[in-house]
Amino acid sequence: MPIFNNQEIALNYATFGDKSNPALLLSNSLGTSYHMWQPQIDALQNDYFIICYDTRGHGKSSAPKGPYSLEQLGQDVIDFLDHLNIDKAFFCGISMGGMTGQWLAINHPERFHHLMLCNTAAKIGNEAAWVDRAQLVREQGLKPIAATAASRWFTAGFIDNYPDVVKALSDALVAGSSEGYASCCEALSVADTREQLKNIRVPVTVLAGSEDPVTTVADGQYMVDHIPNATLATIDASHISNIEQPEVFNQLVRQYLKH
Repeated sequence: MPIFNNQEIALNYATFGDKSNPALLLSNSLGTSYHMWQPQIDALQNDYFIICYDTRGHGKSSAPKGPYSLEQLGQDVIDFLDHLNIDKAFFCGISMGGMTGQWLAINHPERFHHLMLCNTAAKIGNEAAWVDRAQLVREQGLKPIAATAASRWFTAGFIDNYPDVVKALSDALVAGSSEGYASCCEALSVADTREQLKNIRVPVTVLAGSEDPVTTVADGQYMVDHIPNATLATIDASHISNIEQPEVFNQLVRQYLKH
C-alpha cells in the first residue's frame, strides 16, 4: 500500500477506480481502518476515483504521540489531497471521519463539491468521558473498548446475524495502536463545531442512523438546522451504518454525491 509521508505523520492509503472519474475521499471512524469502506469500494469504484486512508493513529498509518486535534486530522486530509494533486473532491466520513469532514467544510470549502457527514455530531459525547477513555486505553490497551464496541456500532439484530463481520472489526480494534486511539479520543474530547456550522458554504448531507445511540438523529437534525445548505437523510441502522446497511448507504451516496 502507498504511504504519504508528511512531517511527523505517515498516512497509509489506497485508491480504486479510474483517476478520470470524480474523486471520492472516504474517512474512517474511531477504532477502524479504511477497510471499513470495503462495501463502498466494491460498489462505487466504477463511478468514482475512490481514495481511502487510515486516519492518523489508525490502521497502518503512524501513531505519533498525542494528543491530536481536530485541526490536525483535517489538515492531514488537505495535505494528502495536495500530494495526490486533487483540487476538489467529494467527501464521505463516518463518526470521527464526519467530524473531520465538518472541519474541512468550515475551513476548506473550496476543496469539496459536497460532503456527506455520517453518524456524527457537532459535539460527540462529553469531554470527561473521552479523557477517561483515553486514560483507560493507555493503561489497559484496547481490549476493554473492543469488548463493548459492537453494542455501540451495530443493532442487536446485526450482531446476531453477522457475527463474523462484528468479530473481524472487534479484532482489528484490539490490534490497533493504543496511543493512536487515545490521542484521537483526546481530539474528540474538545472537538466542537457548533458555533461554526453557520459558516459552512458548501453542500452537505448529514446521514443519521435511526438506531444510533452514539450520534443520534437529533444530533444530525441539529447540524442540518445550523448549516445553510444541508439535507438530513436517515438510515435504519446503528452507528456504523455503511456496514450495517451497505446497499442503502451506497444508494444514498449515489443520490447525494451526484456528479
